[in-house]
Amino acid sequence: MNEYMKAIRQKVGHDLVIQCGASVIVLNSNNEMLLQLRKDNHCWSYAGGAIEPNEVVEEAAKRELFEETGLVADKLELYGVFSGPDCHYIYPNGDEVSNIDIVYVCKDYSGHLKCQVSEVLELHFFPLDQLPENLSPPVAKVIHRFVNKYMNGEIK
Repeated sequence: MNEYMKAIRQKVGHDLVIQCGASVIVLNSNNEMLLQLRKDNHCWSYAGGAIEPNEVVEEAAKRELFEETGLVADKLELYGVFSGPDCHYIYPNGDEVSNIDIVYVCKDYSGHLKCQVSEVLELHFFPLDQLPENLSPPVAKVIHRFVNKYMNGEIK
């Protein structure tokens, strides 16, 4: 959690907060998706997190990707903006959020995988037809929608 969100949480406790985040779906040359096993809910998710005040969204996505995975995004393509009931979540610690998730796709990256030990338990590339069942609830539908569109050729 960034310093801004920590300050907000000190004021509102666990109450509902609207949170705008930037995320990245990474695909390797074998069309496998990079997922991270989150420390907070023990579910798999793509890299991403809250945008800092005055931060450019694409830069936030690149920052989150690097912080959580050690990878540097050389090129990002906007996939979509997701919000609404499917993006509502209550974390195990009781923090409630209504996420607005701005999701990018990255196929062009460099670096070596390295877990952000404070937030990530494991990093793994999964074949698109063998994704883990325990996807993090706020991103599960986004991931399934992406995979369906990608497998049907709607996304290059």
